[in-house]
Amino acid sequence: MRDNGGVTSATAQPETPGSPQFSTSLERRDSPVTPPRLIATDLDGTLLRDDKTVSPRTIAALAAAEDAGIEVFFVTGRPARWMDVVADHVHGHGLAICGNGAAVVDLHGGAGAHRFVKVRELARQNALDAIRLLREAAPGTVYAVEQTYGFHQEPAYPKLHMEIPDLRAPAEELLAPDGPAADEPVLKILAHHPELDPDAFLALARLAVGTRANVTRSSPSALLEISGPDVSKASTLALCCAERGISHEEVVAFGDMPNDIEMLAWAGRSYAMGNAHPDVLTAASGRTVANNEDGVAVVIEQLLSERP
Repeated sequence: MRDNGGVTSATAQPETPGSPQFSTSLERRDSPVTPPRLIATDLDGTLLRDDKTVSPRTIAALAAAEDAGIEVFFVTGRPARWMDVVADHVHGHGLAICGNGAAVVDLHGGAGAHRFVKVRELARQNALDAIRLLREAAPGTVYAVEQTYGFHQEPAYPKLHMEIPDLRAPAEELLAPDGPAADEPVLKILAHHPELDPDAFLALARLAVGTRANVTRSSPSALLEISGPDVSKASTLALCCAERGISHEEVVAFGDMPNDIEMLAWAGRSYAMGNAHPDVLTAASGRTVANNEDGVAVVIEQLLSERP
């Protein structure tokens, strides 16, 4: 199905459950709390430890949530081919939201056998417009192109990922109507600048690109992720929840970086990791401990303990 609607921890210090900044509930304790039906969690810097593993405690918490009838969705900026680390933990539905909302993927079948259930592509003209405008606003920016099954980059794009690109060419050639893999949807554009501050680069790019695309970031470096205008973790999660008859009040979300902010604001309850970006701490309704301290598991355990 195609819808044309369109990596690591931050630097904050971990908190402990005894900290006054740790909260596993909404600030207004006198408000009724809706029982959760779905848990939506980011991966890098959130569910995963810094060594990119899922801890035994977190594995147990995810399984306990599923056993209690609460669906778990992984919602990540990662492409589908990088999902092997959690493929064994998707349980019954098998689905994950990848590419910051650009794709919903069925991970059943293991590595190389995943199936795209929903694709929310970035129109090539929008991508070309965004690249042109950002080249003008931030000279020296270099690009990579993420497609459903391909990854291409400009010759000057640095080695930021653990893979060799399929092709190296200027972004304008990669995205041309008659360019390579022209029949394959574009999920997102990666834009890297070697000198700019990451947050300053993000603000500059959003101003330059405007409504032509959605610009965010999940990396501690000046690496931006450019998706379709209405594509985000939040908007695709909302589509998946609507298909299941789940309201946003019934969703509990976790994240640590700017690409999680819309999802955290949308969910009925949300938790910033103890290691989260400052803007994420502001957006979430609660806060848990750092990813290396199993902050997601800490909250899930408490949620399950509060169930009647």
